[in-house]
Amino acid sequence: MMEAINKRSSINIIKNIWLFLNPFKGTIAVIFISIIAISGLEVYLPVMQKIAIDDFILRGSIQGINLFLIKYMGITMSLLILVYLFISLGGKVEMALVYSLREKAFEKLQYQSFSYFDENADGWIMARMTSDIRKIGEIAAWGFVDMIWSIGFLSGILVMMFRLNYKLALVLVFLLPVLVVISIYFQTKILRTQRDVRKINSLITGAYNEGILGAKTSKILVNEEKNIHEFENLTSRMNRSSVRAAMITAIYLPMVIGLNSVGLVAVLGVGQKFISNGVISVGTLVLFINYTMMFFNPIKEFSRVFAEMQSAHASFERVLELIHSNLEIKDSEEIIEKYGDICEKKIHNWEKIDGNVEFKNVNFRYNNGKLILKNFNLKISSGETIALVGETGSGKSTIVNLACRFYEPTEGSVLIDGIDYRKRSQSWLHHNLGYVLQTPHLFSGTIKDNISYGRRDAAFEEVVGAAKLVKAHDFIHKLTHGYDTEVGEGGNNLSTGQKQLISFARAVLKNPSIFILDEATSSIDAESEKIIQDATDILLHGRTSFIIAHRLSTIINADRILVIKNGNIIEEGDHNFLMNKKGTYFTLYTHQFTQDEESKLIGGISI
Repeated sequence: MMEAINKRSSINIIKNIWLFLNPFKGTIAVIFISIIAISGLEVYLPVMQKIAIDDFILRGSIQGINLFLIKYMGITMSLLILVYLFISLGGKVEMALVYSLREKAFEKLQYQSFSYFDENADGWIMARMTSDIRKIGEIAAWGFVDMIWSIGFLSGILVMMFRLNYKLALVLVFLLPVLVVISIYFQTKILRTQRDVRKINSLITGAYNEGILGAKTSKILVNEEKNIHEFENLTSRMNRSSVRAAMITAIYLPMVIGLNSVGLVAVLGVGQKFISNGVISVGTLVLFINYTMMFFNPIKEFSRVFAEMQSAHASFERVLELIHSNLEIKDSEEIIEKYGDICEKKIHNWEKIDGNVEFKNVNFRYNNGKLILKNFNLKISSGETIALVGETGSGKSTIVNLACRFYEPTEGSVLIDGIDYRKRSQSWLHHNLGYVLQTPHLFSGTIKDNISYGRRDAAFEEVVGAAKLVKAHDFIHKLTHGYDTEVGEGGNNLSTGQKQLISFARAVLKNPSIFILDEATSSIDAESEKIIQDATDILLHGRTSFIIAHRLSTIINADRILVIKNGNIIEEGDHNFLMNKKGTYFTLYTHQFTQDEESKLIGGISI
């Protein structure tokens, strides 16, 4: 995807920017007119100096000076008003563009499937959502304004000079091809270095993110020195790339200044001869000198904006990569028309889910090409509780994620109530899912906010009812602010067991038809596990349920236990059946049971 976007021309990039700016075309038109007017007035100001020299200073007369001063003050006041106008409107356009880009990018993230977040690091996404979009807003609002001013101002100077004396004007015009050649040469170099800078910036953002989230682990493993060393390597690369980009720009700008000096010397030399021959007046030569000094100002400004636009060009490529990224899982137009999409749901057309699930000749491989499931078949009846056990990487989570349509089969189909779930909307299925993860994630806010996260319209009584059902009400009620207690970032103000109970309450408040527990008790203490296990027995009753089990003692009441190995079901049955079979499940269960008993025995010995 990135290679395709890198080939976009600057014209296509501008077209993409315009798509986001189009709603503000009226404001942009006013800015454009203001800039052109400013350019014209600034070009005319030196003419006023010419008039002052030729008509007042050299003649030694002040006749008509009052009208001159009024005209001069009028031009100055007009400039002040126009500058205020374009700066205020430019700021509005900048904020509007940044808002529009971030809204579009964030909306695209809402539609992405699990695989997108598997393949793209948090830092990669954050860099595009923050610094890249901010840079685009700045260059689009101010860079294009400065560029329009430069073009308008330079064009005005050229017109005025050719009107006054085309021979003297040609002295400067002859320098333009040199500047064009220099600009074309530096364009590719500046763009390449800016791309490197933005790429490394993403890596640094990712390193910040991992460093903060993994701070406790780093402390425990005494890994601070290694972290510092790795971060220093990244910042050193950033420093080298940034210096390289600055050096190229630093070479470019002095060349422009050097050409300015050459032009000034040439105008002075030729202009002196023209005055001696009576071809031009002193005021005209002064005007040409002013124009010569001003002539390269818009070019210098243009080259500055040009360099910044290369950086923004790279940023926009990266943001486009996010906004135009393909959706690995998406509904057809016909499905969206009937059922709506993720953001605009048509719930009144949704069929009720009974909870029958069937895997039919399913093959699945991740984007890295590794085959996980081959010709996988499984039929689950409504209200049945299915437990999946097996070693890490056996395919347990893949089966559940396929059932939830977080991924889709590479081949074959998954049926919900006898219908291929691709003939229904994603929201239809996800709305009927209750999912409790091994590591629960709580959002900043209150306990009440987190429980009602899946149903924002739920009444407080319903929130309390869900908490009571999963045995979370007692601990919540004892907190100082009860349900209005702030959980902190990621739920850091609560224990793991408390967070897990809140995630259970959040799931049950949705009243889902299909329930998934992904090793939900693997990281909590025995007391919390007992509470959660009691809550689980209540929750799963009458619902189609998948349990990915870490502790096998929690699944002995499951209707069916599937032992998964290399994406295949090698054993299947309830707890008693599999224990009597004395196969893989028997070995796993007795081994874990023995370990638990030994732990209890050791824990009970006083020293």
